Amino acid sequence: MATRTLMLAAALGLSGALLAGCGDDSGDADETTQNGETTSQEQASEGNGGNGESGEDGTQTASADAVSLIFGTGGTGGTYYPIGGALKSVFEASDLIDDVQVVSTGASVQNINNITDGLNQVAIVMSDVAYDAVNGENQFDGQPADIQALAGLYPNVVQVVATEDSGIESISDLAGKRVGVGKVGSGVEQSAAKVIESAGLSYDDLAQVSHTGYADSVTGMSNGNLDAAFFTSGVPNSSITGLMQSTDITFVPVTGEVADKLLEAYPYYETYTLPAGAPERYDLDAEVDTVAIRNMLIVGSDMRDDVAEELTARFYDYLNSENVSVGALKQFDPETMNQNLVAPVHPGAQAFYDTLSEDDASSDGEDADSAGTGS
Repeated sequence: MATRTLMLAAALGLSGALLAGCGDDSGDADETTQNGETTSQEQASEGNGGNGESGEDGTQTASADAVSLIFGTGGTGGTYYPIGGALKSVFEASDLIDDVQVVSTGASVQNINNITDGLNQVAIVMSDVAYDAVNGENQFDGQPADIQALAGLYPNVVQVVATEDSGIESISDLAGKRVGVGKVGSGVEQSAAKVIESAGLSYDDLAQVSHTGYADSVTGMSNGNLDAAFFTSGVPNSSITGLMQSTDITFVPVTGEVADKLLEAYPYYETYTLPAGAPERYDLDAEVDTVAIRNMLIVGSDMRDDVAEELTARFYDYLNSENVSVGALKQFDPETMNQNLVAPVHPGAQAFYDTLSEDDASSDGEDADSAGTGS
């Protein structure tokens, strides 16, 4: 995709820097709130009065075409919440957007339910939950959700680490070992079970299954009570970074037949490579291939096409600007926003992506003309 001229002014106020190491243990599943411009879901739903407010003389203070949006995120201690805070000012810079209220929620499942019920208009969710919602599976059994995608976001990367003296070099080597698989019902635990299954193993094949969160997994590996543990989060994960300071560890690849089976069975997974020699990503001696689940920016199918196109365009231009202060949003290429989406793309968002394709075609044509004339 050709990079568009940036629409964002330097005056955009961005909120909250973010460590990318937040994951399922980071608080995205709680429903707490904090003071400031963001509010709880209940407060926002009660106060969302429509597409504009009337002044004292009864006239509209915002354009009749402008809309108000409630943006569902996650818990205040998690990854989604600061992203919503940053995008609030990005979206409000548009003449089509009157106001954006960023709300703390119970994250993916609640966000999808809120979109369906009309309580939220924009939300962040994980692709596996979105896949279940669109297809009416698992917690959405028999009740498919009418949601659509604006863009793919950063990936939650499946990171399997083992103590160096454990001898674990592959997922198959987890057999007979003591493994931390994440808290019961967490996204970490769900990924762990699927990865282990794809290696032809089950929990019964492990010497010990510990349903530990990040902190307890790190403690267990540090004191010799665990041989390996699963972490599903952005990169770097601060718990892993801390573990590396006290314990010699190796990253176990999720690749080959294991990855192939996983991607075939669960289409919301994608391949991911932890690079070598990148200080901001563990500064590994050699790259490690694994898998990841992408997060998504979603809306309801009833969102106006022009609004959806505007949100997508402004998000794209923001990612290509120098104003991105949220760590997780620096970890993926904006050119991949429309790739590996497991929900239907909103027609407005697709219209924006089509303009990028046209820009690419135009740019290629100009390059060919220049080459032909020798200029």
